[in-house]
Amino acid sequence: MESHFGKYELKSLLGKGTSGSVYRAVDTFSNDQVALKVIDPAVFQDSEFGTVLRKQFLKEASLAGKLHHPHIASILDAVVTEDAGYIVMEYVPGENLSRHTGAANLLSMEDAIQVAFKCCGALDYAFRQGIIHRDIKPENIMLSEDTDVKITDFGAAFLQHRDVTQPVNIGSPAYMSPEQISGATLTHNTDMYCLGVVLYELLTGKRPFVADNISKLIRKILYEEPLPPSRLTPSLPGELDRIVLITLAKAPQDRYSSWADLALALAEIGRLSAHQQSIPDSEKYAALKRVGMLSTLSDAEIWELVQAGRWARVHARNVIVRENDPGQSMFFLAKGDVKVTQAGRLLNVIGAGEFFGEMGYISGGDLPRQATVESMTDVVLAEFEAAALDETSKSCHSSFMRALVRNLADRLALADVRISAQAT
Repeated sequence: MESHFGKYELKSLLGKGTSGSVYRAVDTFSNDQVALKVIDPAVFQDSEFGTVLRKQFLKEASLAGKLHHPHIASILDAVVTEDAGYIVMEYVPGENLSRHTGAANLLSMEDAIQVAFKCCGALDYAFRQGIIHRDIKPENIMLSEDTDVKITDFGAAFLQHRDVTQPVNIGSPAYMSPEQISGATLTHNTDMYCLGVVLYELLTGKRPFVADNISKLIRKILYEEPLPPSRLTPSLPGELDRIVLITLAKAPQDRYSSWADLALALAEIGRLSAHQQSIPDSEKYAALKRVGMLSTLSDAEIWELVQAGRWARVHARNVIVRENDPGQSMFFLAKGDVKVTQAGRLLNVIGAGEFFGEMGYISGGDLPRQATVESMTDVVLAEFEAAALDETSKSCHSSFMRALVRNLADRLALADVRISAQAT
């Protein structure tokens, strides 16, 4: 086996499949770690499957540099020749979700919901790029840290503006939707069904349909109704049953009409769960997504802000910022109300969805805090340190700064109006 492919040096084998192998490798130019998928040359030469597998490999290679989402493993580079090829992907340390599909090693309900929520955003992004994955299964979802996920393997994807036909039997049988099996038109609801199967398995340790041969499995997928997940895991709430069963509806139009609708349903379940000391990523994302001043930021940039903030729950009547103290961070109020006072005099009441403390950030900490901010109710807030924001991507940092400046300008304009009104 070669030790180099172009500028990539192989380091260790990550996995081996029927069509090739995936290695951890190093880009010798940048010294970055990557995952290198190398096709077995014999695959392209196979008289029965070679043509199909070559098309799938070329399709995945064609997506190099085109998918930019925090929960999709980026395809960085690709080289395909007549009888060989390799694809360079973002290296994701960790393991795929298959380890957590057995009853002995299930994720918590809360973590399973967060995984599904993040997959919703990733698959919605892919669909808006004209891509239906068609092979969502635990093996194609990497779990890197806590509930951070990366969807991989777009070799079976249907490219809506490029593929003329939608071949049947592309995908993994246990996770295939009824419309995939029957050869009907595919939409985002196809991947939604596949994700529903994955979520069912993460919650119960079993797939919704199991059979001892493919024919029986297909018949069950097409005609039988799955048991509610709580019949297998009694601790699950009924509302979660409803969500999962909607994703597994036989007819695509009976599933959620959009990825956003499914994501919001999952976020609400996550918010109502008993897992309240920590703040689910879905709650953080939803709070920032609702903010008008951030409407120009992409989903990927919103997720960067989710990760950049230091999030906390604070009880009522706690001082968050004290006047005359030093400080160069700013805050985002995701939930609850705070009051702003100066020398004991009430200046303002700030509600959910607002930022405060921006001047400390803009001044770089050279100016002391001008006012005291105290929680009036139990609140959820994020603190953004300058160093953390500086670590975000150039596009995220630039978009956020523009939004911040526009917001401050609007506040100053409103203050001028109020002063003018008082003067008259």
